[in-house]
Amino acid sequence: MKTVQKTLIICLFTIPLCAESQVPPPPPPPPPAGASGHLSRADSLLLAGDVGPAVEEYRNMYPQNRNDRLVIYNYACALSLAGQPDSAISYLEKVVEIGPSVSILTDPDLLAARESAGWEEFENGLVAVLNEKTGNSIKDTEYASSLWRLLCLDQTGFYEMGIAVRNLGPGSPVVTALRRMQALQNEKNLKELEVLLESRGWPEKSQVGSEASEAPFYVLQHSNAAAQEKYIKLFEEACIKNEGDWQQYVLMFDRMRMNQNLPQRYGTHAIMDNRATGEMKLYPLEDESRVDEWRKEKGLEPLNDYLTREGIRR
Repeated sequence: MKTVQKTLIICLFTIPLCAESQVPPPPPPPPPAGASGHLSRADSLLLAGDVGPAVEEYRNMYPQNRNDRLVIYNYACALSLAGQPDSAISYLEKVVEIGPSVSILTDPDLLAARESAGWEEFENGLVAVLNEKTGNSIKDTEYASSLWRLLCLDQTGFYEMGIAVRNLGPGSPVVTALRRMQALQNEKNLKELEVLLESRGWPEKSQVGSEASEAPFYVLQHSNAAAQEKYIKLFEEACIKNEGDWQQYVLMFDRMRMNQNLPQRYGTHAIMDNRATGEMKLYPLEDESRVDEWRKEKGLEPLNDYLTREGIRR
């Protein structure tokens, strides 16, 4: 269930002070509001985890919404979550006719569809459409396909965990079990990523497309200091060649420093200072006098502007 633009859920800027693992409890997924901001009954059911009734509601909505990309896309997501991958793919094909998007290939709601026999043909068709539309922006389709899969797996479980957090609370043993499962998936993702990086090198966006090139960042952001330190230089070299994203680089650099119990350099991370109020405090800096200089080098706004906007205190 998504808005028109896919949102990858990740704790980029803040982490709990006493995180038990690398997987913090995620926020509830955003409601799939359309242009009017209206949340349909089908959307509400899917958001609540009532997948079967949601499928029925979307089925009833479809005849009046045959050209509504968002309704059809959410219908496909519901079908995939309900264990009907072939039907999901048939509606995804309609989505592609209206508006193709590479984000379809990384959506965790579509994991069941992705694992079905018909996915490879669907993916190849979508990539062909995207390349025709963008002038062959995805050149290394084999590498890109592996990276899209990793992005999908990296986000798997957030939908289910969001439902558990809302219904049972963040301290529920169900939530704890889901977090442990997600941590195990993160370890598996990291192993797969390392094999890819060792054999193919850091992915360049000019070869695999922008979204696929971001996969190492997301997987490594959910890993550990050793892995982050191992690959941070490769990430930096990609950014220098304009093949990576500097903002993602500084996020990973600061996360690496935090995982090493060292001060952060760029001021991108905060810690929860008061669990009762949710008040956030800036994680200690490497050098207060140089932080804005370092931020400017990487295209970031002054630190105080960021802190004021996000309501984070020093």
